[in-house]
Amino acid sequence: MNIRDALTWSGKSLSALDGGSPRLDAEILLAFVLEKPRSHLHAWPERELPDRDEQRFRELIAQRLNGRPLAYITGTREFWSLELAVSESVLIPRPETELLVERALELLPPQQTALVADLGTGSGAIAAAVASERPNARLIAIDNAPPALAVAEGNFRRLGLGNIQARLGHWCDAFHESERFDIILSNPPYIAETDPHLEQGDLPAEPRSALASGADGLDAIRLILACAPPWLKPDGWLLIEHGYDQGAAVRGLFSQAGLEKVQTHRDLEGRERMTEGRLRHGITVTLY
Repeated sequence: MNIRDALTWSGKSLSALDGGSPRLDAEILLAFVLEKPRSHLHAWPERELPDRDEQRFRELIAQRLNGRPLAYITGTREFWSLELAVSESVLIPRPETELLVERALELLPPQQTALVADLGTGSGAIAAAVASERPNARLIAIDNAPPALAVAEGNFRRLGLGNIQARLGHWCDAFHESERFDIILSNPPYIAETDPHLEQGDLPAEPRSALASGADGLDAIRLILACAPPWLKPDGWLLIEHGYDQGAAVRGLFSQAGLEKVQTHRDLEGRERMTEGRLRHGITVTLY
């Protein structure tokens, strides 16, 4: 089997999956097996595959047909132009989460020596993106799952991001008493436990604890809003990603938590995706 035949066969096979991009998935997997860039596949379509590589490619296509996400097969996913290692222990970083990074960077002047917390860091994607763009900022990346935190720490080391500290803990429990943050941000679980989308696409293979949160999907967001405001500096910001249909509910929760300048930002498809709020100017909230 040559490269052209391998891509034709695998593309047709992967078209049986709902959604996705069969041809692109096939090219990524074959390039992964051959340890070559995708451009190599187009430059050498007649090149015969060694038997070992053909067998390995067939095995990976079978894994993909069985529902294993592409990122878990290759062990990597790009986010904010950073190549991150991922595993079944972490949520696969998604493009819409880059909106959270964009807004954080808008709120952080490049030379500011800010303190930023990423709650539920998972693979460390958000913290890594912010830290790479703001080397003068110090990032605290928190997760309550040791396997996930190990993935994040590995990514920080590989990317040479010495301005991030990873901590094991549950939301705000990992903060130190003297710390006050310029920004606390999070992409928490926000899907309702009974949402049928949890059984679609890549979601069944991803850690349920990183996806679902209570009957309405807002339990984790409620917990963050209950614990985070006292840890903000005066004029500090809280940024939380949420579902496209949760904007109004989340804005209400932000207001109930005593935050001001509450607004929701939309992603590139025009869907409400991230809500922010600021600790009122001149106010210091007492830790409970």
